[in-house]
Amino acid sequence: MVDAYYERIDQNNFLGERFSATEYVRGAWDPTIQNAAPVSALLVRAIERCSPREDARLTRVSVDLLGPVPISDELWVVAQLERTGSRIELVSAEMLAPAPSHALRTVAKATAWRFARFDTGALTFAADPPLRPVGQAARFEIDGTTAQSYITSLEWRMLTELHDIPAESWAKPIVNLVAGEVMTPLERLFTVADMANGLGTRIEMLDWMFMNTDLAVHIHRVPDGDWIGVRAETNYGPDGVGVSAGTLFDQRGAIAKIQQAQLLRPRPVK
Repeated sequence: MVDAYYERIDQNNFLGERFSATEYVRGAWDPTIQNAAPVSALLVRAIERCSPREDARLTRVSVDLLGPVPISDELWVVAQLERTGSRIELVSAEMLAPAPSHALRTVAKATAWRFARFDTGALTFAADPPLRPVGQAARFEIDGTTAQSYITSLEWRMLTELHDIPAESWAKPIVNLVAGEVMTPLERLFTVADMANGLGTRIEMLDWMFMNTDLAVHIHRVPDGDWIGVRAETNYGPDGVGVSAGTLFDQRGAIAKIQQAQLLRPRPVK
């Protein structure tokens, strides 16, 4: 099996780059659809490669999941520059996939603000206290019989229990985003960021589904190193809606804030 979330099939298709998804993208709610993390990371990859600038970097990425993203070898990703500017730019990307009718539809899209760099090293500050080091975290063991999925694509280190408020964890992907490519720091960040949705939950996955339709990440510092840390908590409303919120870290400290909306529903009785 390919040690990556995706294989690139065609670089120059008129619809964009074409990819094939591997079993590592498989999500927790339905074995036929993708977890949001690889999808968002692949959209970030496209955005970073769209009219790239050495003097600018992404500051906020907002991803919307427009429907179930199938595990398919027919996935197209394309990006475009929405707003140009010397200091501020807006870039977007979308993923196309076959609908049940076999017609292509947009299944996910992302927009990102890109700011020109300017030296503010003397102002560097993060209010959130850093996570405890990776070396103090407990290995999260996954049953060896578990089928390949997004869960098995990560190496986990837990600093708290899953249901603690807030919950804290370190993780790093053990596979590439795209076969044969080395991930950029922001691609790596987005392969992990979506796990905030499951940390700090107060409900059991066997009884409830808490599916996120989006993720919005504001990045004040580009991450450094392999490990990404998450400190997250979830709030639940009385009418089937939840919100997960958290802070993302590297081993030097806080790097970003994340928020995600959740659709809360009981799992169907089998």
